[in-house]
Amino acid sequence: MFSRSAVLVVSLLAAFAAVSADAKVFYSRNEALELAFPDAEEVASNTFILDDEQVARIEFLAKCDLDSKLVKIYTGKRDGKVIGYALIDIHNVRTLPEAFMVVLNPEGEVRSLRVLAFHEPLEYKPTNRWYQQFDNRSIEAPLRVGGDIHGVVGATLSTRATTRGVRRALAYYEVLLQGKE
Repeated sequence: MFSRSAVLVVSLLAAFAAVSADAKVFYSRNEALELAFPDAEEVASNTFILDDEQVARIEFLAKCDLDSKLVKIYTGKRDGKVIGYALIDIHNVRTLPEAFMVVLNPEGEVRSLRVLAFHEPLEYKPTNRWYQQFDNRSIEAPLRVGGDIHGVVGATLSTRATTRGVRRALAYYEVLLQGKE
C-alpha cells in the first residue's frame, strides 16, 4: 500500500490546495492606481528609506511597529498639482497575506481604501461598507477597533490588521509628505 510519508505528502498538498482555493487577487497594482487616480495626468512613485528617527516617529503615530524601513508612495498629479497619494500595505492577517491600497487626498485624509488581494479564507474579509469607515479620516482620528472603528464578528484579525495599515499610511503621510510638496 502507501507509505506513511506518501500519505503525509498528499495530505499536506490537499491542505495547501484548500487554503489557496480561497485566495483572491482583486486588482493588480496598475489597476488599483488607475482606480485611485482616474483623472491623473501623471502617477509618480517615490521610494523612501527611513532613518531611525523617522521609524520612531511613524511607529509612535501609527501605534504599531513597522516591518520595513522601505516605503513606496505613489503621487497622482493633474495640471502639475497633487491630487492625492496612494500607499500599498501588505501584511499577514492570520498566517496569510492581505494587500490593500490606501488613497489619501492632498491634505492627508483617507479618500478610499481598496483591497487588492486577500489570501485568508474570504469569510474573514470585511465588507466594502466596513472599509468605508476609514473615509475622510486623518491622523488625528484614534482609529481603534472597538472604538471609532466597528469590529466584525469572525474577522477580528482582519479588522485589526487593516486598521494598523491605515494608521501606518497616515503616519507615513505625516512624517514623509506633510508640507514637503
